[in-house]
Amino acid sequence: MRIGLVTADPGHPLLAAVTEVLTPGHRVEWLDPGGEAPGPDLSSLADVYLLKARTPRALALAALLEEHGAPVLNSAAATARCQDRVEMAEVARAAGLPFAATTAVATPGRLAAAGEPAAPLVIKSRFSRRHDLVTRADSAARLRELAAEWPDEPVVVQEFTANSGWDHKLWIVDGRLFAGLRRSELAPDGRGPTLPLPVGELPASWTDAALRTGEVFGLDVYGVDVLDAGGGAPLIVDINAFPGIRGQAGAPKALAELALRTAERGRTATPGGRGTATPVGRKKVTPGGTECGEAGRTECGEAGRKKTARSQP
Repeated sequence: MRIGLVTADPGHPLLAAVTEVLTPGHRVEWLDPGGEAPGPDLSSLADVYLLKARTPRALALAALLEEHGAPVLNSAAATARCQDRVEMAEVARAAGLPFAATTAVATPGRLAAAGEPAAPLVIKSRFSRRHDLVTRADSAARLRELAAEWPDEPVVVQEFTANSGWDHKLWIVDGRLFAGLRRSELAPDGRGPTLPLPVGELPASWTDAALRTGEVFGLDVYGVDVLDAGGGAPLIVDINAFPGIRGQAGAPKALAELALRTAERGRTATPGGRGTATPVGRKKVTPGGTECGEAGRTECGEAGRKKTARSQP
């Protein structure tokens, strides 16, 4: 099998570990969505692509690959749904998921102009990306600071939910759950290392919500950030398509198996052909997962260059 990695960083720990699992029995290639070289040879595509990047160019490249029959994990459409936090909240809440109420605001300056907030606020960049804005604001002074630091940034606002200061990080690969505890980036001392969290210790309502998220958003590989809203009730505050999942034993193997299974099904989906761009995934909201059927499209821009990370002799 040929497995393509759509990423600017094939050395990312998760991708490096997946590559190690897959080789030397399979060929792993690298597509850099930000590269200057010509795009992929559309007449000779890989059997499946793992979409680790989430930039507009990466989404355009993923859509192009899908249009030419290559399965992509996660699909361009599913990944895009996790980029706009307004759309994310609307989709989640409409499906009955316990997602934090989220309001769009044009810029932090609009918040600052409203004066003192009635309650502590969590302010995030509207569009999720690396090094985006995620902070807490308790006062008008803090809002004015944000307005000066991020003058043109579209943001969303969530009411701050009192909690232990620890984020519960739930990661799902093809219906298999992994979990960890990490100090919230809103905590005074900032983030620290991720601590182990046995999945068996999570309430059933938490695992059900995490698995249901994949069904709602059409995701096969994703992360859910959950807070204890009181009395053990889960509150989802963010959803990430294809997160890093660092330090989780079994996650690279689960991802490699998902890639191979998707590649095989994509190859045999239609007689004599590669099949459709629809990812073939899981079946039910259980540890076995849920089927994801929407491939999606975005406007295609420049693609990237292809490199072979490792290959079979």
